[in-house]
Amino acid sequence: MPELPEVETVRRGLEPALSGRILVRAEARRPDLRFPLPEAFSERLQGRRVLALRRRAKYLLLDLDDGNTLICHLGMSGSFRVEDDVPGAFHHERSRLEAHDHVIFETDCGVRVTYNDPRRFGFMLLVPQTELADHKMLRGIGIEPLGNELGGPFLRQAFAGRGTSLKAALLDQSVIAGLGNIYVCEALFRAGISPRRSAGTLGPARAERLAEAIRAVLVEAVQAGGSSLRDHAQTSGELGYFQHSFRVYDRTGQACVRPGCAGTVRRIVQNGRSSFFCPACQR
Repeated sequence: MPELPEVETVRRGLEPALSGRILVRAEARRPDLRFPLPEAFSERLQGRRVLALRRRAKYLLLDLDDGNTLICHLGMSGSFRVEDDVPGAFHHERSRLEAHDHVIFETDCGVRVTYNDPRRFGFMLLVPQTELADHKMLRGIGIEPLGNELGGPFLRQAFAGRGTSLKAALLDQSVIAGLGNIYVCEALFRAGISPRRSAGTLGPARAERLAEAIRAVLVEAVQAGGSSLRDHAQTSGELGYFQHSFRVYDRTGQACVRPGCAGTVRRIVQNGRSSFFCPACQR
């Protein structure tokens, strides 16, 4: 499942193609993805101007000039491809089979944006902007980890009295939005904190280190274009390369990369998810 950096990378790739543009054509090649597409989907989108392209947690939000917002989720294998009809423009080779091109948008400047999803676990919904905060997909989502709210004091307050593992607490989307398994493992390693530590025992120094590590690992991942695991790709068809910077994730049995540490990366299962960490330097 694409995590926050992958979705933010896609948003940044789509923004110059869609933000401020009019959708002169919207084609749905099937009636559903994970859920049925909204009624009169194509008709409701054609002629609409995209006022803004935002991200909330792992959702893409296209604010339209009629007061609606198109909510897009990539699911496990969804991706957007941007193609430009401007003569002389650089074209990336197609990275997906046309049989899995399910939704196509064309803008007033000759750009075509195609949503491709082999497994069809993604979805698109049209929701009035006034109802977004209470919509079931967005209701109760926590703070954005790249925003100003994330800090040591916030983490300590959010996790106070919680006996669950710190790894499970960080994956709680009602506390911090968009954090996934990969980047939680990486952030905990950078902060030198064990994923097995009880969330309620997070002291001031550790909490501050963890908040800084979360922000740093996400920023680096966005700059690298995300992590290309399984099907994820950027809007250009290129793959993300942060996986080459993994320090613990998927490195079971390898030597710890922290200078001066003689430990070995281990894998354990917590709440059905793999946790990768160094037991020697993560406490």
